[in-house]
Amino acid sequence: MSHDFNALIQKDRQDRRKNNFKGTLLHYLSIVKDNPDVAMLAHERMYRLITAPGVKTIKTDEHPRLRRLYGNSTMKIYSFFEDEFYGIDQTIMEIVRYFYAAAMRGEEARQVLYLVGPVGSGKSSLMESLKRALESSPPIYVIEGCPMREEPLHLIPKHLRPEFEELLGVKIEGDLCPICRYRLVHEYKGEYERFPVTVSDFSIRSRKGIAVVPPVDPNNQDTSVLVGSVDISKMDLYPEDDPRVLSLNGAFNTGNRGIVEFIEVFKNDVEYLHTIITATQEKSIPSPGKGPMIYFDGIILAHSNEAEWNKFKADHTNEAILDRIVKIEVPYCLELSQEVRIYEKILRKSNFTAHIAPHTLEVASMFAVISRLTPSNKVDIITKMRIYNGEEVMQKDASQKADIKELKEEAGREGYTGISTRFIMKAIDNALAESEHNCINPITVMEALIKAVKSTDMSDDERAKLLGYLQDSIKKEYHRILEKEVTQAFIHGYREQAETLFNNYLDHAEAFVNKVKLKDPSTGEELEADEKFLDSIESQIGLTGAAARGFRSDVTAYMFSLLRNNQTIDYTSYEPLKEAIEKKLHASVRELSRVVTQARVRDEEQNKKYNAMVEEMKRNGYCDSCCNVILKYAANNLWRD
Repeated sequence: MSHDFNALIQKDRQDRRKNNFKGTLLHYLSIVKDNPDVAMLAHERMYRLITAPGVKTIKTDEHPRLRRLYGNSTMKIYSFFEDEFYGIDQTIMEIVRYFYAAAMRGEEARQVLYLVGPVGSGKSSLMESLKRALESSPPIYVIEGCPMREEPLHLIPKHLRPEFEELLGVKIEGDLCPICRYRLVHEYKGEYERFPVTVSDFSIRSRKGIAVVPPVDPNNQDTSVLVGSVDISKMDLYPEDDPRVLSLNGAFNTGNRGIVEFIEVFKNDVEYLHTIITATQEKSIPSPGKGPMIYFDGIILAHSNEAEWNKFKADHTNEAILDRIVKIEVPYCLELSQEVRIYEKILRKSNFTAHIAPHTLEVASMFAVISRLTPSNKVDIITKMRIYNGEEVMQKDASQKADIKELKEEAGREGYTGISTRFIMKAIDNALAESEHNCINPITVMEALIKAVKSTDMSDDERAKLLGYLQDSIKKEYHRILEKEVTQAFIHGYREQAETLFNNYLDHAEAFVNKVKLKDPSTGEELEADEKFLDSIESQIGLTGAAARGFRSDVTAYMFSLLRNNQTIDYTSYEPLKEAIEKKLHASVRELSRVVTQARVRDEEQNKKYNAMVEEMKRNGYCDSCCNVILKYAANNLWRD
């Protein structure tokens, strides 16, 4: 094993030596000639890092669920974000559009990328993903010893740049910093081709190309945090305008060619943010003391919550900064299935090992999503949640499908208030920590959420509303899911009945379609197709009249096509018919499942059915402990006498 460790160390050392370039500007020019991309600017580098893992273009008209959610449009799914962020695809597309425009040297290249949204919506995580991408990118070529880690092409005099640009196939932008200009004159006698060039990577911890600016104390907002300072210890040695007295270690210095991130940007006094004005539009920052302006090529990221944004933009004196901001909203996720994936991802990264029963995270996600929705006069809150999840839902007592576009227009701004992901995760963590049998289920999570709401500081009206969702709407929806699951497990034990219904339906449907009679297998008597029986199956999925007659033809044709291809057919072969048969069985099985689930003493047949149901539930993801808890809960809550 020690040999394996040594091999890993030696390979890494060799790889680093290959990347550890040291040469002069003349050597670097040959490298740029062969590969002009090495001289790309910061925004283009980030755009390439984001798109390199792959981009999937999806036309929503080919995906029913996406079409219901987004209408007829084109979605782009970026692999870079795919495994980390859920339910904010449109926000991510806006972010990538910003980087594309900036990479093309459009106006966005001189604008701040600003994310605004509620707490826990993913703003900081999006920023972290961009910084991690930069850390993993290949090293860049820099002027050796430059505190700004600047592009070596800045050494080329301006009068020669047009010729060099033509030879190299690149656009040269920017000027030498004061320190490098001084060194060029005094150390290299103006012979810029001899100036040393090396490579440097990006690092958050080492403040190399990535600088983070937290909110600063209003009473001590020293701009040296942003642009560096004058080294007082050298003031006795050199004049105050000598570049050698400069300490270029501010955020804009260290973040040059990479990222400067402002956390909770508007918690700072506006005067502190004036550096942003020149850093964006003029791509230059002031040097400390009396030095000249310094060229800056970097991505300026900022984020804050909505209250601070509204306060900042309300002050008309902030127009200069507002004009230099590309604002992208990061709302909470409003898709139930995507919210579930968020908690699955977070739990995968934790050390919790407890079993999580089916629908546990779904119930927690329901609470999160409906707390973020605006109640509608058109549909109840659970139906609205299902529509926002891309499910096909019929409006109650109406033949028209509920329209997500109408609901969103009615609601106005949604996804900017409600329960945060962190709130839900804390409740789930508490349930996991307190689980007796190393297992949590929807009931324990609902109890944990109720407890969390009661102990959180909020208005009485808000608390009453949230408790109402948990104790009424979500509880009823979970009962509906649970009843379907328990009866479904029973139906598995009644597969013979399902197959009998299926075979009978096929016989009668075929006779109806072909206008022939059936022969009774017992008496040999010829019988007409039983339309009442056919109707009783088809009505389970809302088919009547001409639609039902068309369905019979479709089923018959589909089954014959399976037989011609030597495929086995059973009641699960055709999904709509399977659904109709199971719904038909639900009605007849429900009473028996109620009796068997509640029975303290079961006869042999009932016990057999009960055990078969338990085994099916365990196959569906329940452990012995949660299966026992759930069935007891079902007996006491679903079918009260």
